[in-house]
Amino acid sequence: MEREGPRVPTLTTERLVLRQLRADDADALHPMYADVDATMYGSHPATRTIAETREQVAKRAAAPDWRAWAITRTGDDTAIGTVASYEKRQGKVTEIGYFLSRAHWGQGIVTEAVAALLDRLFAEGQRRVFADTDPDNTASTRVLERLGFTPEARLRAEWETHIGVRDSLIWGLLEPEWTAARHRT
Repeated sequence: MEREGPRVPTLTTERLVLRQLRADDADALHPMYADVDATMYGSHPATRTIAETREQVAKRAAAPDWRAWAITRTGDDTAIGTVASYEKRQGKVTEIGYFLSRAHWGQGIVTEAVAALLDRLFAEGQRRVFADTDPDNTASTRVLERLGFTPEARLRAEWETHIGVRDSLIWGLLEPEWTAARHRT
């Protein structure tokens, strides 16, 4: 079920509501952004202050090239994580990303949220969705495998990050693969 918003449609699942990320979500998301372990494989190090978190969330919420959703639980509008998409080639190929507060790890929330996002992206006409992960990010690998993504490439020494120069694993999912996987469940 979907309710259209100004830029980002609201997506709902049995347990979750994914709504447009707002700058005022920063306070709720600060524990996640400040968590050194949760941000280990992300593009930015953990924030040190609420002001840094507010700046990052405001940038993500306003980014013209990314669509960003706050993950909330049905009946509770408090953000517990985020999912985002970036259209690399109009109407064809989209990159996704996701981030979840530690208190909600291990409950299938990211898998459920990303599945809702995939439904939306493929309904919009995308032919391919991909994710770029750190090879050591085993939690993200499990999510992508669960959703049917295929490892497509390892780009050696691809990123210079806050933890050093890192490889990237590229994971891809095609619309027919997603459709077939959804019919099996």
